[in-house]
Amino acid sequence: MALKTKDDYLKSLGKLGTKVFLFGDQIKDWISHPVIRPSINSIAMTYELAHEVDYRDLFTATSHLTGKVINRFTHIQQSPDDLKKKVKMLRVMGQKTASCFQRCAGLDALNTMSAVTYEVDKAMGTKYHQRFNTFLEYMQGEDLVCSAAMTDPKGDRSLSPSKQKRPDQYLRIVKESKNGIVVRGAKAHITGAVNSHEALVMPTRAMGAEEKDYAISFAVPNDTKGMFFIYGRQPSDTRRLETGSMDIGNINFGGQEALIIFDNVFVPCERVFLKGEYQFCRRLVEQFAAFHRASYGGCKSGVADVLVGAATLIAEIQGTRTASHVRDKLVEMTHLTETLYAAGIASSAEGHELPSGSYAVNSLLANVCKLHVTRLPFEIVRLAQDVAGGILGTLPSEREFKHPEVGRYVQKYLEGVADIPSEVRFRIIRLIESMTLGTGAVCLLVESIHGAGSPQTQRIIIERETDWEFKKKLAKRIAGLD
Repeated sequence: MALKTKDDYLKSLGKLGTKVFLFGDQIKDWISHPVIRPSINSIAMTYELAHEVDYRDLFTATSHLTGKVINRFTHIQQSPDDLKKKVKMLRVMGQKTASCFQRCAGLDALNTMSAVTYEVDKAMGTKYHQRFNTFLEYMQGEDLVCSAAMTDPKGDRSLSPSKQKRPDQYLRIVKESKNGIVVRGAKAHITGAVNSHEALVMPTRAMGAEEKDYAISFAVPNDTKGMFFIYGRQPSDTRRLETGSMDIGNINFGGQEALIIFDNVFVPCERVFLKGEYQFCRRLVEQFAAFHRASYGGCKSGVADVLVGAATLIAEIQGTRTASHVRDKLVEMTHLTETLYAAGIASSAEGHELPSGSYAVNSLLANVCKLHVTRLPFEIVRLAQDVAGGILGTLPSEREFKHPEVGRYVQKYLEGVADIPSEVRFRIIRLIESMTLGTGAVCLLVESIHGAGSPQTQRIIIERETDWEFKKKLAKRIAGLD
């Protein structure tokens, strides 16, 4: 099976014995849980669109390993065109779900490990790349989802992994044998962790010689013994537990993050892709960061497209669409959205071939893209809230809207333009609220700052990758100083 359907994906999750905790309870039927299910629906969309004729070129690719048609979310990019198609695909996914659809981090992790295992083998004489390709062929053949389990809890940030009072604040090897390794620790804030089939684990930072036990990468199924998931809360998440749908905003889709616990988890040798080669941790982290920071130009512009649409609709509903200041705000929202997309595409178009034969984005432009993402979505959100008006924070609940005594008053006095039903205004306001204040704000705001590294990490790479001497020479030549 190369291309799963949505139903195939849902059935495959049901076959996993994934251990999930939410709101203080272990959730047995987590696939149907109303808080978790919207994030599953978002990933399911990656399977649906791969079967639609209009999107097939974006959502499928040809495997460089087998020559078979695969889902692009498992593809190792082979050209700048592949890199651009990825960004375009992610924008479509943002438009279709208006949320984090979770699968792009795993895609970027696969591409990172494909490149880095090759480089480690060339330098150290190891056999990681062959192991990884076996794993990759399995992921492509079964059309599976893997999470990118990179971020450690980190404990005291002023101390390196080996200096922590509690050594498990960074995931580490606690035991080795001829058959594999045993690891203990956690990975935090992992996008799509619960909804994936596999966790692809990577180190979170550069390591020194004293931190060989922390310099590890491996992949394990989500239901591996000793492994469990603690689901992360989001603003207004319990609205999904209420009756009705009007107060939810984004009814069908959502994102998720989770804390993954590794309590003495055994990893067989064939699933280990890095073990002690601390010299390559920085390379691995920075390559993943470049891939993932370029991805944000696609996903965040797609989500912003939905918010621009919602702001336009609410302006029409409330009779302000033709006001010059509202038109100007909608244009500015569009300008900022396209700027995010342009940066993602530019970093892809300037992509280059790696020693492994796969292609990487331009790191400088990828970090410029992500630094834009830490700022521009906040202005897009501010403008959307401005256009929506104060009702964004004062709208009564669906229960009042449908109440036998007061419902008719709510519907009457919260109406906008007379020929548009008040329920339309209600639902669009709730969508804007969800995307800018509720569960969707995690994707559009919090993730925009901290996903793929904080703003300072992008500034560090931008400073490192800028050719300052070249720019100085340009200025000297123009000034006649050469």
